[in-house]
This record gives sequence, structure tokens and C-alpha cells, in this order.
Amino acid sequence: VMEPAIRFAARGFKASGYLSETVVQVKDVISRFPETASTYMPGGIALRPGELVDRSDYALTLQAIAEQGSDYLYNGPLGEIVCDYLGRNGGIITLQDLEAYKTIRRNPVKAEYRGYELFAPPPPSAAGIHIAEMLNIVEEFEVAKMGFGTADSIHLLLESMKKAFADRNRYTGDPDYVEVPVDRLIAKHHVEEFIDNLDMDKASPEIDPGSNEPDHTTHITVADLDGNIVAATQTINELFGSKVTVPGTGVLLNNTQQMFDPHPGHALSVQPGKRVTSSMSPVIVMREGLPEFAVGLPGGVRIFTSVFQAIVNLIDHEMSVQEAVEAPRVWTQGQEVELETGISELVMDQVAEKGHRVMPVNAIGGGMSIVRFEPGGLLSGASCWRADGHAVGIGGGFARSGVRFRPSVGEKDPPTVMSENIVAKTEDGDLA
Repeated sequence: VMEPAIRFAARGFKASGYLSETVVQVKDVISRFPETASTYMPGGIALRPGELVDRSDYALTLQAIAEQGSDYLYNGPLGEIVCDYLGRNGGIITLQDLEAYKTIRRNPVKAEYRGYELFAPPPPSAAGIHIAEMLNIVEEFEVAKMGFGTADSIHLLLESMKKAFADRNRYTGDPDYVEVPVDRLIAKHHVEEFIDNLDMDKASPEIDPGSNEPDHTTHITVADLDGNIVAATQTINELFGSKVTVPGTGVLLNNTQQMFDPHPGHALSVQPGKRVTSSMSPVIVMREGLPEFAVGLPGGVRIFTSVFQAIVNLIDHEMSVQEAVEAPRVWTQGQEVELETGISELVMDQVAEKGHRVMPVNAIGGGMSIVRFEPGGLLSGASCWRADGHAVGIGGGFARSGVRFRPSVGEKDPPTVMSENIVAKTEDGDLA
């Protein structure tokens, strides 16, 4: 599993334009950390597109993890190196903290939308609950008849997002520390009062912002024809995380703790051992027991609202996967609303007339990837322009047992049909 990453890290890889631009964006901060700067700003200059990125230290670390497993970090040499480095630089993480960390397997949030079943991450992730909540709202409206990208359809999406963020700010956190009423929040009746009071001609009052989640994440969606699906999202939070690379390891440390609320008494209040709430939203959608599509993307607090829109695009607007990932997006968490510039000025004006504070932006969220199971057994995939990403299909596989390029070699009885075809062509003069 890790071999390709080890290989690319060992031999280096060419910096993309996107990577170069992100380094330039945070170069003033990276320059304060020599180990990180040596990789991404060699000679004090930000990586240029096409320049080789040297990750040889990281290759050795990945190789050790591949051989020794997670113990290499949580109970072994890498953990000791990380904790020693942090301790000498004012950090507070200890080996005991690493040893105490355990992966928890939780059941996904399951929801239904127009005959489809959705499976999404449970708390402490905010994805499953609030994607289901927003879909429950729009399910009560004829979204397809509204049309994609109209003022009414955008207004409905924005109002649904406001409701989701209001509930997220109030309820969602680490279920080991706070009670998260999952079943109540994803129930259809939970949004009935909201729907009854929703004014399609007027924006609802703004709500307080509740999350300081940065926009930078990584996602991959993989599927095969047997219906096996992996939709995985991971993050070190901001661009290049904390900007701190542990010398000799190539390991870039995260800065995810900044997403906690420093004030006590809230769902996101910081506590020892608590897991932070995130918006990471790998989602698998099925219909009648069979996989339909899987979707995910990077983008901080804009992730789960973007997945929500992609689901509506695929199901209600019957878009192709490429159309769904590239379609203009909208976003709000309860204050001003962001509308991608792919939306016309006329529609933006109409949305503003409903009382929304409109802010045109170049992009919302990151590069989405979708894999879809099409009729007839075809798999289709798509990525979009908002970040580096590619849809790749791999065909073929291992040869069937007993098959050879030249079946007559070493075999007494070569395939009869092949012999007959050759003879027939010869008799017809085709091969004469």
C-alpha cells in the first residue's frame, strides 16, 4: 500500500503549479522553520513549477512505518524523536500521550434521500449529521423544477446551510465528551418547523460564526467493479500544518488544535484527550443495496456543504460526474454568502435582493473527486479544477490461469476454434 508513496518520496517529484502557489502563499511563515524551508524553499526561494521536490527523509520514515506498523510512531523511535524535538522547543506532547492514542471504529451515519441511502462519518465529524439535515430540508422542495443555479435554488441551499451550521455550533463534538443527539438531528421531523418558517423570498437572520476550520485537506475516492469503495479524507489542517518539520524525519506536524474553542462549556471546548470536530466528508451513496457513487473533497468548513451540493447535482439535476464536480458552488455558515463567479451577475443580484450579503469568490472548497457506478457496469470518475486532482481508470489485471500468448507451445491440443478459424481463412484465400 505504501510502496508508491515511498518511491515518489525517495526519488522526488516535480512540483505542480498548485504546490508552487501554495508555498508562495505562506512563504513568510515557512521561512521561519529551516527544516521545512529546506524542502519547499530551497535556497530561500519558493519551489517553482517543475522543480524537483526532495522528500528522501520522509521516504525512510514511511519505509520504517511500512515495516514496523503504527508502533513505530506510537510506541517506538519516531514517537521518541517527535516528542524529544517538541519538548526542546516548548511543546507539551509526551510519549505517554502518543501511547494513549487509539483509533476508534464507529458506525457511519445512515440517511435517506429520494430513495438513496447515504453513509457518512459520525461524530466527532460534522459531516454525516449535517449533510443529512440539509438533504432533509431540500427533499421537501421540487429542486429539479427550480433549476440549477437559479436564485430560488441557491436561496434554498443557503438557508439549509444556515440551519446545519446553527445545529453544528450547538451540538456537534466528540461523543466521548459531549452528548450528540445524532438520531434526532438526522430525523425528517427535526427540520419540519424550519421548513414551515422558511421564506423563499427572504433570507433568515444571520447566525454567529462557530468554526475556525481552515480550508486545506486531502481526499481520495477509489472503487472497483465488485463494488468495493474507499472514500478517505485526511488533513494536517492549514497549508503545511504547523509549518514545523521534525528534523531527519520529513514529518510535517499538524496544527489542528487551533480548531478547538478556548472557552469552556461548549461542544468544541478544548479538553485533554478530546478529538476535534472536522468537516471531512467522505460519503458513499447506495440505491437498492447497490453502490451508486462515492464523493469527497478538501476544503475545511466548506467540505460538507460542497458534498451536499454534489449529491443534489447528481440526484436532482441529473448531472454527469464531471458536471457535478465542476458546477459553481455556494456557501455560507450564517453570515455573508459566497457565490462562485461561475454564477451570473443577474442571479447574484437576485440572491442579494432576497436579503443575502453576497460576496463573489473564485472558488469554494477544494478539488472534489467522484466515482460513480453507471448502468451496464461502467465506472466513471471525475476531479475538478479547484485543486490538483486526476481521475484514473485501471483496466486489465492478472492473466487467467493457463492462458499463454502462444497456446500451441507445449500443448498437445491447441484451442480448436482458433485452429478452425485459421484453416477457414486459409481455404478462403484470405491468408494465401
